[in-house]
Amino acid sequence: MKKIFSILCLSIGFTAFSQQVESVETILNDKISIRALELYDHKVWYSGTDSKLGFVDLKDHKNQKQIKLSEDKLQFRTLAQDKTSFYTINIESPARFFKINKKDLKSQIVFKDTAKTAFYDALRFVNDKLAFTFSDADKDHLLKLAVYRNGKWNMFKNNVSLNEGEAAFAASNTNISSTKKHLWIATGGKASRILRMNLKDEKIEIFNTPVVQGESSQGMYSIDFYDDHFGIAAGGDYTKQDANVNNIATTNDGGQTWQIQASGQNAGYTTCVKIKPGSKGKEIIAVGDKHISYSSDFGKTWKKISDEKGFFVCQWIDGNSIVLAGNSRIAVMKLKF
Repeated sequence: MKKIFSILCLSIGFTAFSQQVESVETILNDKISIRALELYDHKVWYSGTDSKLGFVDLKDHKNQKQIKLSEDKLQFRTLAQDKTSFYTINIESPARFFKINKKDLKSQIVFKDTAKTAFYDALRFVNDKLAFTFSDADKDHLLKLAVYRNGKWNMFKNNVSLNEGEAAFAASNTNISSTKKHLWIATGGKASRILRMNLKDEKIEIFNTPVVQGESSQGMYSIDFYDDHFGIAAGGDYTKQDANVNNIATTNDGGQTWQIQASGQNAGYTTCVKIKPGSKGKEIIAVGDKHISYSSDFGKTWKKISDEKGFFVCQWIDGNSIVLAGNSRIAVMKLKF
C-alpha cells in the first residue's frame, strides 16, 4: 500500500506542473542515497550509500537485485563500466577501487588510494581500454587523476596546479565528460574552471568560466558534451539552492570560452545535466535537489517541469524516457513532446 501511495503522490507531483510529463513511476524504494547511474542490459544500475550496488530491470521492475560490496558502510558516488565489468570508488580515505563482474556480480578491490585527502568525485570510461577518475587534490594542489590503461589503474602524472580551495563536487558522477578526442573536467569551489585533456597527447589546458564561484559551495556541479564543440555546465550553490544567477553556461568551442545562459531565469541549484541523445545538444534535462527542468534550445531558456525534491542524478533511457535517482528512490519519467 505504501508503495502504491508513493507512486501516486510522485505522479501527481510531476503531472501537476507540466503537460510535457506523460507519466512517472517509482521503480525502487530503499534506504539509500544514489548519485551515480549506468544503463546496461535493459537495466538501470546504481551505486550508493552503505556499500550498496544493484540494478532494477527496466522491462520488469520486480526483477531487481542489490549487493553490498563491503561490510564497512562505504559511500559510493561513482559508477562506470566497460564490456565486462562495473567500477566504483568510495568517497573518503582510503579510496578503494572496486571491479564488479557483470555476469556474477563478484567484486574485487583492484586499486587503493590511501592519501588522507582522497575523495573521488567522478569516474569516466572514454572507451573499454581507457578511463579517468578525479579526486580532490593533496596538499601540493596538483591535479589528482587516476587512469585505467591496459587493464590496470595507476596515478596519472602531471604538473597541473589547482588553486587554493579549487576542488569538485561528487554530486552526480558528472563533472567529467568525454568524446573520442577530449576529456573535460569541471572544478568548483574557490575557483570553477574547465580542464581539457587532448586524449592523443594527454596535454591539459585550463580555461576560466564565468560560472558563480569563490565560495566552497559554489561552481559547476555537472557537465555534458554532445561533441567536440558543444557542451553545457550547470551548478550553483548548494547552501543557497534558489539562487539562479550565473549557474548555467554553454560552450561552442570545446570549452575554451563559456556563455552564461538563463541567469536569473532558471530553477536554481543543479546537480546533473544530460543532453538528449541525437538532439545535437538542443534538448537537455537538468536535475536539482528541488527541481527537474528542461531546455529545448541548447540551454538558452529553461522550463521547470517539476518541483519534485530529492533527485540528484539523471540519465536518458531513450528519446522519451529518463531515469532519475537520489534520496531513497529511483524513478522513470516519460515525456510527451
